Amino acid sequence: MVGASDNVRGFLLAISSSIFIGSSFIIKKKGLKKAGASGTRASDGGYSYLGEPMWWAGMIAMVLGEALNFSAYAYAPALLVTPLGALSIIFSAVLAHFILKEKLHVFGIVGCVLCLVGSITIVLHAPFEKDIESVKQVWHLATEPGFIVYSLIVLALVACLIFFCVPRYGQTHMVVYIGICSFMGSLTVMAVKAVAIALKLTLSGSNQFVYFQTWFFTILVVVFCVIQLIYLNKALDIFNAAVVSPVYYVMFTILTIVASMIMFKEWDSQNATQIITELCGFVTIVSGTFLLHKTLDMESSSTMPSPPYHSSPRLPEP
Repeated sequence: MVGASDNVRGFLLAISSSIFIGSSFIIKKKGLKKAGASGTRASDGGYSYLGEPMWWAGMIAMVLGEALNFSAYAYAPALLVTPLGALSIIFSAVLAHFILKEKLHVFGIVGCVLCLVGSITIVLHAPFEKDIESVKQVWHLATEPGFIVYSLIVLALVACLIFFCVPRYGQTHMVVYIGICSFMGSLTVMAVKAVAIALKLTLSGSNQFVYFQTWFFTILVVVFCVIQLIYLNKALDIFNAAVVSPVYYVMFTILTIVASMIMFKEWDSQNATQIITELCGFVTIVSGTFLLHKTLDMESSSTMPSPPYHSSPRLPEP
């Protein structure tokens, strides 16, 4: 069955992506720390990390991971690929425990297990990818009233966060940076999926780069990714590396699923039982990520006396 075969390809690509992305968080965190010790920190508007080899090593790992993730969207629906990002959280939390010495409590391990169980549940009940024969079909879906309204709301909220909230609350409220990255991320995934489908069709013999829609989606991917990378760097520099990722994952995944439902209507082909099971799997993942987040938050509070601890999650940065 072609749909099932494509889902398996997407699943394997998403797993590989999580391994690279999860390790990149830790490598880049160490690079940011080294760069901040000798120059202006990223959170203060500095770019000294660009001269730090370790940061670039983390960047390469993330690019490889994102490339694999990009490929996964060409074969499987966002409802399958996006929730599997929880595996990168597990990988990065374990590495943070051993490399960055950010302790992982036993309840954090339980959180990791919940993430795995939820991911497996979603994988087993995910919808099959729709048969799309041209990027023009994706363009038609993206220009329907429902998705246009969603996009305008997202852009308005991002503008509000950047110009109003960042100057006032960016240094103390992690959700400001994570909100920017999550909202932009939901639109990025839709554009990435369009470009990935265009590449897959082009490689199979049907050139999609003769259509302006393909180039339009490509430009959106580049612009949206740059915005996310800037604010992800700021978030990771300020907040605990083991906490940013779980919260970012939850916000990003929820918004991406909403965007995907509106644009690709992936639940139209499923019955109520399948949808409810997928939602249960996602709630299980959310429970695991927040348990992991709370555990690390408590651990940090007990080891950091006076300075106020920013109970914030960690985002994937550039």
